[in-house]
Amino acid sequence: MEDKVFRYHHLGMLTTEPLEGEEYLKEYKVYHFGYGDNPYGIEWMRYEDGCKLPEIVKTKPHIAFEVHNIYEAIKGKKVIIEPNSPSEGCVVAFIEECGMPIEFIEFKKGNKNKS
Repeated sequence: MEDKVFRYHHLGMLTTEPLEGEEYLKEYKVYHFGYGDNPYGIEWMRYEDGCKLPEIVKTKPHIAFEVHNIYEAIKGKKVIIEPNSPSEGCVVAFIEECGMPIEFIEFKKGNKNKS
């Protein structure tokens, strides 16, 4: 059970406005900004037309938790985005719970983005 300990990481909020300093993830057609740069643990997300991520992720905010083992965290859950690595040093996956997206993040040892 130790692997299923969830530690709050950030809240993902939707925006339609470009933000100074946002980063672009070309493979996903999404811009993101903020969770490592503000004291509130908020990440702003802006999706381009043609983004193939699930509608629930593009239309609802999400909460993200850091986990020790992403595969244990998603076991038996409704996975809507399979584990993948959008940034070096981390693996993320999304599940749906009660109609809301939840993100899990596993940081590889020594990753500077680890909170």
